[in-house]
Amino acid sequence: MDGIKDTSQEKIVSEKQTYTVKEIASLLNISKRSAYDLVNSNQFASVRVGRTIRVSRMAFDKWLNKNC
Repeated sequence: MDGIKDTSQEKIVSEKQTYTVKEIASLLNISKRSAYDLVNSNQFASVRVGRTIRVSRMAFDKWLNKNC
């Protein structure tokens, strides 16, 4: 299978399942501090991985649509 690309695997990798706090701040046009406060308010699912906080994209998008 040399030279054959597995496009299904590439597609999975390219579709992010989580946001970082910095990405949330950018999406909402708010400061990083405000984004951290929002994440810490537990209004949507998040998880700490080492020193990084990851926010479930599905949970965040659902929260965003509910609050717009």
